[in-house]
Amino acid sequence: YGGQKKAPATRMATAALIRETFYKTREYMKKQGEKDQPYHMGLEAVAKVLRQEMPLRAHAHRADDIVTAIRIAKEFDVEIIIEHATEGHLIADVLARENVPVILGPTLTTRSKMELKDKDMAAPAILYRHGVRFAMMSDHPVIPSCFLPVYAGLATRFGLPPEQALKIVTVEAAKILGLSDRVGSIASGLDADLVVWSGHPLQLSSRPELVMVDGVAEDVTQ
Repeated sequence: YGGQKKAPATRMATAALIRETFYKTREYMKKQGEKDQPYHMGLEAVAKVLRQEMPLRAHAHRADDIVTAIRIAKEFDVEIIIEHATEGHLIADVLARENVPVILGPTLTTRSKMELKDKDMAAPAILYRHGVRFAMMSDHPVIPSCFLPVYAGLATRFGLPPEQALKIVTVEAAKILGLSDRVGSIASGLDADLVVWSGHPLQLSSRPELVMVDGVAEDVTQ
């Protein structure tokens, strides 16, 4: 959910289309099991959201779009994750009150479109102070995911505590995506994917000295 430089009427049309799709899917779900009900691949995917088997992942930059997405999610009683959330720091109180998680970013970009005009490097610190659950994205492959530590490190320059900066690219991301039973932390029973660094992981001068995938050491000299 979202778009590039859309006029207000177009944004309203996008919200209307989302609602229409949810209503169609509800009717489709009611008729499941009937002999004359054909299988619909697209509506089956949406049905997973309405059954809360997976969250609605809403691509939204602007504050008004974010609020609209939250309103639709509440209307249809579905879980939602806001992705990008460029203006999320402007409505951090709303995100915190509604307990809506955010995947923030990319922050290290230019203001190349209207949706990015209020982009702020202090956004991670602002969301943190308001108690918003959030992680960070690089928008891979637009900006490769290998630069995530740079994003997290820059966030500390603008007020995010270093320990929290490390969490938003590890355990917090895993929790929001529902993967914390496998990855994101160093704990018994989780996937043994580990990296040992020469210094703090968020320092640009730090280098990986040991990389383990599923408990097996990988060659870090390449």
